[in-house]
Order: sequence, then C-alpha cells, then structure tokens
Amino acid sequence: MTGTTAEPARPNPPLPLEEAQRRLMGIAPVLPSEHRAAADCLGFHLAEPLAALRTQPAADVSAMDGYAMRAADLPGPWRVIGESAAGRPFAGTVGAGEAARISTGALVPHGADMVLIQEDAARDGDALTLTGTPPAPPHRHIRRAGMDFRSGDALMPAGTRIGAAQIALALTAGHAQLPVHRPLELAVIDGGDELAAPGAALAVHQLPASNSAMLAALASQPAVRITRIGPVPDRLEALMAAFDAARDADVIVTSGGASVGDHDLVRPALAELGADLAFWRVAIKPGKPLLVARRGAQVILGLPGNPAAAFVTGFLFLLPLIRAALGAGEPMPRPIPAVLREAMPAGGGRMEFLRAVWDGGTVSLDGLQDSGALSSLARANALVVRPAHAPETPAGQSVPVYLL
Repeated sequence: MTGTTAEPARPNPPLPLEEAQRRLMGIAPVLPSEHRAAADCLGFHLAEPLAALRTQPAADVSAMDGYAMRAADLPGPWRVIGESAAGRPFAGTVGAGEAARISTGALVPHGADMVLIQEDAARDGDALTLTGTPPAPPHRHIRRAGMDFRSGDALMPAGTRIGAAQIALALTAGHAQLPVHRPLELAVIDGGDELAAPGAALAVHQLPASNSAMLAALASQPAVRITRIGPVPDRLEALMAAFDAARDADVIVTSGGASVGDHDLVRPALAELGADLAFWRVAIKPGKPLLVARRGAQVILGLPGNPAAAFVTGFLFLLPLIRAALGAGEPMPRPIPAVLREAMPAGGGRMEFLRAVWDGGTVSLDGLQDSGALSSLARANALVVRPAHAPETPAGQSVPVYLL
C-alpha cells in the first residue's frame, strides 16, 4: 500500500519555525472533555470557563486575632461578652462598650465594625483596655464579604492550566469536579540498529537507548499516559509493527529515522501505513529533519536521532502539541530576555537553539554544541535563540532565551 508520505522528487525547502509550529497546532488532536474530581486535576487544562458557585468570604470575617467591637466606642474600655472562632461564630450582638474575642477567619459579630488586634489591647478578666494604636481605617482588619469573589464571577477561562492554586480556587468556589480534556495517550518509539537496551552488554558499535526515556521524561505530566516501544531495529517491517502497536495512541513520537539515509525508514513506513505527510524539515539547528504526519486523528512526530536535536525538537514541537491537545490556552513556550555574559559568534543559515546556563540574569553559552552531545544538554538550563544569518552578538546584549 502506498500513502502520501512517499518522498517527493524535489523536496520543498525547510519551513520556518513559526510556520511549522502553526501547521502542527492546526492538526493537534481534539480530545473529548470529561469531569474529574478537582483534587485530581493537577496538570490538566480547563475545557470550559469556570465561574464561582458561591461568594468568598460569604460574610465579613476577621483577618487577625483580636477583639471585635464598634469603632464608635474608641478609645474604650470594653467588656468582653463572648467569642467568635473560625467555624463557631458568636451568636449575639456586640453593643455599646462591648467586645467579642475573635480569631482569624471567624465571622465578625453583628454590631461590630472593627477588629482591634490582640497586640494593641490588654485584658483582665472581662475588662479590655486599649494599649496600642487602633486600626486605621477601622475596618482594616476585616475581610469584607465577596472580597475574593462573588457567586457568578468568572474565575478562570477555558484553557487554564490547573495547578495547586487553581485547585484550591475551584474547590473554594464550590466546584467538587472540573471539566477537563481526557488524558492524552502518547507512544514513544526509539529506533536504530545501534541501540541496545539500557544495562545490556555493548559492542563497540552500540550505545544504550536513551532518547525514548528522555522524551518520555520531557513529556511526563499527570494528564499524559506514556507507552515506550523499542528499541526498534532498522527494518521496515519492525517499524511498521511498532506503529501498529501504537495505533490507539493520540500522538506517536519517534526518535531517529526521519532523514533521507538508506536506513531512515520512518517516512517509508508511514507511506505503507497510508499516513498523510503534513510537513517535513524545519529550518532550525539542531533539528532540521523533523517530520509530522497524520494517520486519521493520530499525529506522528518524527524527531531526529541525535539526542540534543531530539530534545530541542521535543521542546519546540512535542510539548506544544501535547498542550494544544489538552486544551491549553497558550501551548507555545515563551522566551524571556537575558544578557549575554560573553560574546556570541555569528550564526549560519538556520535559526539555532544553543545550550546555555542562565543564572537569573545573564546567560553563558556552553562550549559544546554538537547535536550528539548529552553532557552539554545535561548542564544546560536554557536555550539561547540565535536567528538565521545573525552577526556576532557582543557581551552585554540581550538575547531571547527559553528556560528549560
């Protein structure tokens, strides 16, 4: 069977990064939504906007430990007539010359409009006197009803990534469950005759398979379920069998075999399976021989085999694809500006992503930028963007940086 991934006689020129990413976002899988317990939604994205089902605080509460009273009765003294604790409000009314002991988070009793913190008061039995400075304004230590949000308020738009704070907000707003997109099924295929299982005895022409573990770790999050396949030998039937084993995945990512060598079999295998080529080759370094195809609703990413190239393209393509499929409002990574500690040499004909170390202000390029080098990748915590045909950039100049 012949599909549309057959290599053209004259391949189109490599796509610019932004165009390749735009095309990828256009074919991201659309995952159905489901409701999950809010506490189990860490790392998911909201499938629908979220509005408050209740008001917070529901009534005026104290922001401090102290005494609730009427501001009109300053400067005192007062008689303590009861206590309002969090979860156990004072049932009576605070009248003239009266005060109620109050705890942080407790309801302000009826009649009171001021909280005097305990450090500014002295108590002897039920007698209370002012020893410090009263609050200014008088309601300074009172959290008004609805201070945080009111019932019906829009809290989070669709596409919001749910973290610890978002879980707390949703629960406090009255949502025991949240609408999110179902988990994404990701299959990671490692291919190449040179690869051996980690821990196996190695011949001189072999190396331990590490890319699939690296890509799986890069993609790992609660909303992604990952299956690793391989290492797969450089045989067409073996690679087709691996693709068949991953037929139920939403996304397949391969490492190696996406170029044009005699043993680069990803494109021929996809052609035999009837997959449609979305695009091939991107004008970046490392990572030019990147391939994207579709098999029905499934998206296949063919990444380079060199580890640094696989990591960079995983960062720039696999992670945004996963975020988009999970419903992220902003799936693309955003660079930040950083100052070069040393001069950056002139660039070549492709946009480059250079491994670097960022110290919170300045950034230094690693001296080892070969796409097969893992030591510099492990040292790096940032990627410096060098545009195509960039001239030498002097030290002290700001450059765009992606934090890893």
